[in-house]
Amino acid sequence: MLSFDAQHFPYASRRNVVYARRGMVATSQPLAAQAGLQVLQAGGNAIDAAIATASALSVLEPTANGIGGDAFALVWHGGKLHGLNASGPASANSTLQSFTSLGHIEMPKYGPLAVTVPGTPAAWAAMAKRFGKLPLTTSMAAAIGYARDGFPVSPSVAYAWQQATKLFRKQLTEPHFQAWFDTFSPVRAPEAGEVWRSAGHADTLQSIAEDNAHSFYRGALAEKIAACVQGSGGHLSTADLAAYRVEWVNPISVNYRGFDVWEIPPNGHGLVALIALNLLKGFDFSERDTILTYHRQIEAIKLAFADGLAHIAEPSYMRVSVEDLLSEAYANDRRKLIGDQASLPRPGTPPAGGTVYLSTADADGNMVSFIQSNYMGFGSGMVVPGTGIGLHNRGHNFSLDPNHPNCIAPGKRPYHTIIPGFLTRGGAPVGPFGVMGGFMQPQGHVQMVMNTVDFHLNPQASLDAPRWEWDS
Repeated sequence: MLSFDAQHFPYASRRNVVYARRGMVATSQPLAAQAGLQVLQAGGNAIDAAIATASALSVLEPTANGIGGDAFALVWHGGKLHGLNASGPASANSTLQSFTSLGHIEMPKYGPLAVTVPGTPAAWAAMAKRFGKLPLTTSMAAAIGYARDGFPVSPSVAYAWQQATKLFRKQLTEPHFQAWFDTFSPVRAPEAGEVWRSAGHADTLQSIAEDNAHSFYRGALAEKIAACVQGSGGHLSTADLAAYRVEWVNPISVNYRGFDVWEIPPNGHGLVALIALNLLKGFDFSERDTILTYHRQIEAIKLAFADGLAHIAEPSYMRVSVEDLLSEAYANDRRKLIGDQASLPRPGTPPAGGTVYLSTADADGNMVSFIQSNYMGFGSGMVVPGTGIGLHNRGHNFSLDPNHPNCIAPGKRPYHTIIPGFLTRGGAPVGPFGVMGGFMQPQGHVQMVMNTVDFHLNPQASLDAPRWEWDS
């Protein structure tokens, strides 16, 4: 399926390409990968392993994700690719006027008004119900153990934790942020190698595992979440939580030199990566790591983001269609704007119409590309007391421009930055891929696909390759 040299090490890293026969788990934290592998060894499939890894990451890397965040997945099962959108909407009480009347000219970054319905626990439950072989009590056992018994904090997580603590002590001074400090930094942030544990986090994970997240959305935990947010001046209610359902979606794709590149459709911005690849396939790339290659990639990403930031929103609010944005005619027209000089493009006019990533595979050929996040590290800075639930701040991505398709509205999902990717060829799976880092993610997807398809780098070298990032 892929043509590459497993012995080729073009960059400083000497991490080897890994082969396996009965399953594989790849993620940022070894203990989380271990949790996924243990589930595979216990008879679970790639979906169970993804849940095990994701729930473990909610404990092991609280600086990037948690129980109170959102998630997306691409699942290869039964010879077909399935998409899962587990991003949560704004409260039914969140109107534009409710923000502008308080003097806001843009969405708050922290605090209760930035909180939308968390989708991550529902994602785990939905994946287990539809495709899993094991109960959540088995898949999530390692995560519960890490939270209850403790684990040594990794150096990178310790650094991010310490930086967040410094920032929050300066900026989050209102009483409703105290639960964050009580939970994550009562005296100071943990040092690298220091054992950290959270009994409240363990109890919440245990509850999610035992009742398939029922309490989180329709029980005692839901009442605690709503009381925390509303008691601090936010909108999220028990009715909002009870009404929440994940959405199984049809993934979207473009064909890039014989490979189909798949993403989740809006409200996520995987569409940005596809728009850019649709532009770039009109050029020939014989050499990597050249000024011309980087220039064309960056210009394509600029054009893609110009369209994405102008048009991506909850699908029912979009004024142009995904099909039009990915059409060959539109790509040909926009590609003409990529010249020899850098530019700052404006959106086109097509016809109207802080994060963790993991991937798993099993011996039966099932594969999962999964991503979950609290956004901006620890999210909103709001923690539901005694539960370990750090609430995300995904509402910050809404616009307060009444003329923008991504403007805040009751029950609406915001523009979303976390995106899993998947590659197929001729209807057969090549494999999952993804990167972390907010608005870097579609840029990373483009570079990984091109490293793999255009430059024939092996999977490890594709990840090790230097990456550029365009920051508007």
